[in-house]
Amino acid sequence: MNRKVAVIGVGNSKFGKRDDVTIKELAWESVKEALEDAGLTQKDIDITVIGSTAYRGTEIYPAPPVSEYCGLVGKSPIRVEAACATGSSAAFTAINLIASGLADIVLAIGVDKMTEVDTSTSLAIGGRGGNYYWEFHMYGTTFPTYYALYATRHMALFGTTEEDMALASVKAHKYATLNEKAHFRNKITVEDVLKSRVISWPIKLLDSSPISDGSATVIFASEEKVRELKIDTPIWVKGIGYSSDTSYIAARGEWVGLEAARDAAAKAYKMAKISPLDIEYATVHDCFTIAEIMAYEDLGFVEKGKGAELLREGQTEKDGKVAVNLFGGLKAKGHPLGATGLSMIYEVTKQLREEAGPVQHSFKRYLALTHNVGGTGHYAYVMIFNR
Repeated sequence: MNRKVAVIGVGNSKFGKRDDVTIKELAWESVKEALEDAGLTQKDIDITVIGSTAYRGTEIYPAPPVSEYCGLVGKSPIRVEAACATGSSAAFTAINLIASGLADIVLAIGVDKMTEVDTSTSLAIGGRGGNYYWEFHMYGTTFPTYYALYATRHMALFGTTEEDMALASVKAHKYATLNEKAHFRNKITVEDVLKSRVISWPIKLLDSSPISDGSATVIFASEEKVRELKIDTPIWVKGIGYSSDTSYIAARGEWVGLEAARDAAAKAYKMAKISPLDIEYATVHDCFTIAEIMAYEDLGFVEKGKGAELLREGQTEKDGKVAVNLFGGLKAKGHPLGATGLSMIYEVTKQLREEAGPVQHSFKRYLALTHNVGGTGHYAYVMIFNR
């Protein structure tokens, strides 16, 4: 990057079914927290980037009303969308606005109200996330089914079991009990997961992330502004990587990982000049439990086929080899698509500042990573941060 960029403020709303607020009010919850966290007002912001899918809400063009409600009119709201990776797309845009010299302080908002339609409608919308005619229209393929295809191939080639996948869900729920902003805060067992309703075998209800409402906001600043504002603990963007893959998953070479995620990770590691084994904390895109296992492998924490071993050995728990998703992950914290990527940055910022309370991980090098996937690898963003 031409200029160094840092995170100087973060905010996160309560995730869940939020019938108590409009999308504008929901966005303001995280914007207010981020402004207060950075010690700024709306006047200090140069540009706003708003990430929202808005496929499932009544406000399908949310950028202008959200910008107006949050007191950011005139700050050029840029709207971005990249399915489940929309929040990271907003962060990517904000970071590059500063790195290129076009702005010094950029506020990125991710927000979605996904519970304004029923579950069947939501599944039908999600099924259009790949190639509509050759997948959803011809075969009725829904999102759980896409990941079920990956899961069955992983099981056949590497011996991964339903019990292994259940461990990812149990871990997510355990840590979400300690996150007051999480969608689900109940502990579950492996048996609970195995006995839950089959959605698309081997994916069951408790292998799946919920349909959530929520918002997250991150304020980025240039190195010059960090010095001018005398920010105590800036969290620096050390590396960013992005990639994509075919819309039609049958056109891909194999179904045991996401090539886009591997490519994005390689770019981020190269920019940061570190290896996967240097990462101490990660938020990964666990939309379904098999996705967390594949993420361990795609990010290089372990060789292909060995992801389940990290779960069995407890290496991704708090103070483990590489702690993963200690705020509950998409699985239990929740997955409002527009907010998810920015909520990941909120989480690693809290961890690197040592403000994570009961789920604070122990760091030596203060290196953390976010891994956010849109669709089934149609988009992938990997970002590396350090203190």
